[in-house]
Amino acid sequence: MIQPIYLYGSEVLRKVAAPADLTDKAGLDTLVKDLWDTLDHSEGCGLAAPQIGVSLRVAIVNGDVMEDVYPYLKGFRRTFINPEVIEESAQQCEYNEGCLSIPGLYADVRRPESVTVTYYDENLERKTESFDKFAARMIQHEFSHLDGELFTDLVAPIRRKMLSKKLQNISHGKVGTAYKAKIK
Repeated sequence: MIQPIYLYGSEVLRKVAAPADLTDKAGLDTLVKDLWDTLDHSEGCGLAAPQIGVSLRVAIVNGDVMEDVYPYLKGFRRTFINPEVIEESAQQCEYNEGCLSIPGLYADVRRPESVTVTYYDENLERKTESFDKFAARMIQHEFSHLDGELFTDLVAPIRRKMLSKKLQNISHGKVGTAYKAKIK
């Protein structure tokens, strides 16, 4: 079911998400389906459970929406349950990020160029995979949500100061979206 996306200023976005209960397969199936339904009806390439008001360590990414810019992402879709970054590259790269929870705002963010993660997929199979380029960027962005961190926390202080009025407007509901959204 399509859920509203929680916007900047919502408390759930600042909480460290709890581990998902792997014994609750039915609950996880519903949450993952809701995440995919919501993402498929938004303008993004990833979504974390806190963004739909559920403070659990579950996130999804969909590279298909970026395949026109990054052809190698065609068919790249992942569900991450209780993910952990076990290795990240020393080499970093900068990319202009945006977020469904912070509509209309973009800023350059430095992140590791590649990461290796362990996680459970939607079938509750344990996996370890390495990702680089834009796939690593999407994954790290969504994993930040699981730790109560937003991309705006990672920008240069002067840039954050420049964004503060726009962030304040979003937190007061002074923003439009093409998808269901709420602040709580």
